[in-house]
Parts: sequence; C-alpha cells; structure tokens
Amino acid sequence: MTNPLLESFDVVPFDRIEAKHFLPAVEALINRAKSDIDQITQNQDPPTFENTLLPLEFSSLHLERVSQCFFNLLSAHTSETLQNEAQHISPLLSHFKNDILMNAPLFERIKSIYNRKETAEITAEGQQLLERTYKSFCRNGALLTTVQQEEVRAIDSALAKATLTFGNNVLSETNAFSLPIEDEATLEGLPKSFLARAAQKAKEKNLSGYLIGLEFPSYMPVMKFAKNRALRQKLWLAYGARAAQNNAQDNKAIISEIVTLRQRRAEILGYPNHAAFVLEERMAQSAQNVNDFLSDLAKKAKPAAERELEELQNFASEQENIEQIQPWDQSFFSEGLKKKRFNWDEEKLKEFFPLNQVLTGVFSIAKRLYGLRFEQDAAIPVYHNEVTAYRVFDEHGAFKALLYCDFHPRPSKRDGAWMTSFKTQHKTSQENHRPHISIVCNFTHPDAEGIALLTFQEVTTLFHEFGHALHGMLADTNYPSLSGTNVSWDFVELPSQIMENWCFQKESLSLFAKHYKSQEPLPPAYLEQINALKTFQEGIQTLRQIGFATLDMAYHDGQFDGQEVVAFERHILAPMQLLKHQHPYVMSTAFSHIFQGGYAAGYYSYKWAEVLDADAFSLFEERGIFDPQTAKSFAQNILSQGGTIDPMTLYKKFRGREPKNDALLKRAGLLPED
Repeated sequence: MTNPLLESFDVVPFDRIEAKHFLPAVEALINRAKSDIDQITQNQDPPTFENTLLPLEFSSLHLERVSQCFFNLLSAHTSETLQNEAQHISPLLSHFKNDILMNAPLFERIKSIYNRKETAEITAEGQQLLERTYKSFCRNGALLTTVQQEEVRAIDSALAKATLTFGNNVLSETNAFSLPIEDEATLEGLPKSFLARAAQKAKEKNLSGYLIGLEFPSYMPVMKFAKNRALRQKLWLAYGARAAQNNAQDNKAIISEIVTLRQRRAEILGYPNHAAFVLEERMAQSAQNVNDFLSDLAKKAKPAAERELEELQNFASEQENIEQIQPWDQSFFSEGLKKKRFNWDEEKLKEFFPLNQVLTGVFSIAKRLYGLRFEQDAAIPVYHNEVTAYRVFDEHGAFKALLYCDFHPRPSKRDGAWMTSFKTQHKTSQENHRPHISIVCNFTHPDAEGIALLTFQEVTTLFHEFGHALHGMLADTNYPSLSGTNVSWDFVELPSQIMENWCFQKESLSLFAKHYKSQEPLPPAYLEQINALKTFQEGIQTLRQIGFATLDMAYHDGQFDGQEVVAFERHILAPMQLLKHQHPYVMSTAFSHIFQGGYAAGYYSYKWAEVLDADAFSLFEERGIFDPQTAKSFAQNILSQGGTIDPMTLYKKFRGREPKNDALLKRAGLLPED
C-alpha cells in the first residue's frame, strides 16, 4: 500500500490521506529518525555544532510534519478512527521523544559542545539553539539515573493517554447534548438568524421545531438573548456539567491523574512542582512572580467587578424583579444593560461584519502593515470542504506562506479557536522553506444566502488568531525549533493580542466594516459604542480570567494533593467568586487549555501578554496605527525572530524599554486616564 505520508511532500496531500495512513507513517518515520540519530552518535569525529546539533535539529523534520498534521486533524476534523489511532500514536511519540532526550551518547556529544560554547565559532542563533537543546535534555531526564529515566518514560506515556482522553471526553459530552424545542415561544428574544439555524439543525435530524446544543454559536446566543430564564439555566448547567456527570466521560479522576503525574515528574527532575518546572523557562520565571502578578491585578479588578455586579443586580431587579441574579442571568442582563446604556444592538452591529468582508479586511490590514498579499488557491488540497487555502506573497511578489482558514463548527471539531502549523519555517543551504499555517475557529454558519454575520467578539477572535498566523507566516529563522510561535508561552500571545487593537480603530474599520447589503460604512455612533464597550464590565471579565489563571496555578504549584476536584475548584475560586456556585457546574472538567492544550501553569500568559500588547500598541497609537516604520520594527524585532533571542530583549528592541503595567490598567478602565 502506498502511503502518501511517507512520500516527500511540500503541501500536505489531504486529498490522498486516510486515517489508516498515520500510524504506519509515524512508526516508519520514528525508525528513520532513530537511524539518523545513530549516525550522529556513532560519528568518531569530535562533536561539533555541524556534526551533532544540526543533524539532530533536522533528524525528525518529516516526522514532525506528519505529527503536526495528525494532531491538527484530531482537533479540527476528528473521527472515531483518528481518536483510536491517537491512543497508539501519542505514546509512541512520547516514547520516541524520551529515547532522544535520554540518549546518553547523544547527550555527551551535546554537553561537550555546550561546555566549549564560549570558544566555539557558533552564530548567535546557533548559540540559542545549543542553549535550548542542552536545557531540553537536562529538563527531560538526561541527568537522571536509569531507574528515574524509566519512571519519567512511564509518566510521559500515561500523560499522553490521559490528556487525549480528557479532550475526547469534552468533545463527546458537547456533542451528546441536544435540546429539541417545539414551541417557538420558548425561544423568545433570540435573533431570527439563530432560529433559522436551529430549525435547520432540527430538520437535519428529522425533527420538527428547533434544535439547540452546547457548541458555542448555539450556546452563547441563548445565554445572551433568551428571555426564558429556565431555558438559560438548563443550558448553563448542561454546559458546566460537561465531563463531570459521573459517567464514562467524567474527567474528574483524569484531572487528578494528570496533575499527580505532572507533580511526580517535576519532583523526579528536581523541581518542587510542575509550575516551578514550567516557569523556569518563561518570562515570569517563578510561580511566586505569577501569583504576585495575578494578586495585584485582582486587587485592582475586584472592587470594580463588585460595583459592576451591583449595577447588574439593580438592572435585573428593575427589569424583571429578579431578587438574586444567578450565573445564567449574567450574560442576558449584561446585554440588556449594554442596550440601555449604549443603545447597543449586537444583531444590528453584526450586519456590518460579514465573515468574508472581515477576512478581506484583516488581509488589507496585513498588506498595509507588512506588505502581504493573499490569493485564494482552490487547487490546494484541504481536509474539509469548509476549509479555504490562500497563498501569501510579500510586497515584492515573493512567496511567504500558505494559510488555511477553517471557520465554522461541526461535530468533528473541538470548541474554541486556535492557530496551528502544517509546516514550520526553516532554512537549509538550498532554500528558505516557507511555513504552512492554519487558523481554526467556531463562528456561526452562513445563512441560507451563504452569508455568515459575525458578532464583534467573533471579529476580535479572528483578528487574534490572525495575529498568531502572522507570527508563523513572517518567521525568518534558520532552525525549525526556534521559528515562528516557538517562543515562551507568556510571550506567544503578544502578536495575537496586539492585532485585536485594529478592531477598534476608525482608520482600520473603514477598510471592512460595511453593511453586508447596502455597503454603508459603520456609523460613527457604532464606533463610539465599540470603544465605550472596551471597558464595560472589564472588572468582571478581568476577575474571571484571573480566576482561571489562579485555578491553573493552584493545580500545578503544589496546592493540589489528590483532593476531590469539585471541592478544590470551589476553594480556589472562592476569593474571585462574585455569584454563588451552582451545582453541578464544574469548570475544571472542560478546562482543555490546561489539561489538554499545553497551557498548564501558563494560563496567566493571556493577562501577562495583555500588558505587553497594551504597552506595545501605545507606540502605534503615538506614531499612527499604520506607521510603516513602527510596523517594520514590530515585524523585524518580534514577528520574524521566533525564539532566537530572549523575549524581553526582543520587546525592548521594539519598544525601547521594558513594558509598563499601567497601559493595560488604563485601557481596562482600572486606572484613571492621565
């Protein structure tokens, strides 16, 4: 059988790939990489950067491409077959990684180069690769005894399986819930566009009436607009009970297993806890620094959040005589309060943000800032018919990247939005190999006329993920492990979050915010509303994010010791809790970011990067949001450099100084303006 994954390819041949191809491809490519590494260790010449580090860096490149493809499909377009294959592939890859990082002869060669690094003739980028490689070996067991190494191997294998199971359970629970509704009156308050989609979903299931579920484009409109309080409560509790219902998909025991395994692994490696292990290599450096950062933000945010909640409670009392606002009321009355205070009408605003127009807009902004041009190419194979592929060129017509866009929810796709890579930028003696980047979201499906209108939150989400994509597309480094988004996790959100700022600027909005029928530009009043709303309930939103980050840290900085998950979560979140907890809502069991998505001891990075982005964007505000020199500096010093230079050094090269917290606090309305 011919396996397309074992052939040499540039563009991933999605039109020829089947799920059954992945496991044999991974097995064969692991063996191929092992053979390449054997050649390194058997080399009788003294170890050098050229005969050891370089061949090691590129030894697994084909395997990494296939692995990236597999795990991206597992998230964006999964199947039962892929999920079953993952149970084999993930441990295989984990074992192979350990084979490399615990290879004593290989480590001895790397250590020899490292010990001579001061006198070796190695470029600055090469020195960074050497530093990262040496630390990676040390941080993954190279200095351990054989017995300890075997325990780390067992832990990594168990973690690979447990995190996969966690994600599969969340997806299964999300897909399992569906609520058929016969009486349209039950859905009073919901937009016509929502009703049309819900009716179509019911029809597809051979049901009459309407069908709503827990995928975000179905769940969130109910929470915002449904006048039926009992309906909101039912959906809110169902959403919060995912993977926490004491059934086969329950994640509580898996959380305990994952956290315990991470703690034990850190201890074997000489760290007090997983957070200490992770943060050693982050900008934040330590759990204490993270907790101090979160605590300082909480002090500023909580008084504002309490005032905002009191205002919301008063509004709910006035509108519907609600004596005690509940969590399922919050979004609904927040929308009502926005409408009252700002004349806010999300459905009207959506009419100015059709998806195709917003995408054209973000492309136009990228052209003005970085000289990029995007051309759709229907000939590029894609993994689903909803995916669109673009070739990206620079201002001189040189090819820069492929970009895949996958925007709508389906049962085979997990919740959320993310950027991934199918090919990482790197250089060889022959060429600069350009990256293949993917943006995956869960935006509302197009209506019967093929038009998908985005909420403003979805607009900012698209800009956010596109910021990550720029980080990948504009990469210009030599080595794949240092390229693009291969940077500290508390730095990786800077390019994404800074892009959101262009959603609020008149000059950039004028490029794409036009009525989908009349092409009328976004009225000035709407622009004022959008900017006024930046600080609306910012205290509540900030406190919510701090709660997530604090819970993440608590699981990983030694506070969790096998306690019952629900009780532990309630205890940790209590200081940030504005509304009384409601059973059976559990946040942890669906917290994919930290139990499957790589953000363990790292969720704080969203707020951390907000400080960076607010401070960095202030320079654009000073000089002009399309100032060519500022954009060029950001591209050269941030977007193109990947992990080749310390992130704070990169930031200071762009900004001229270290970041200041005040920029974020002022933008959030938590500090007075000058």
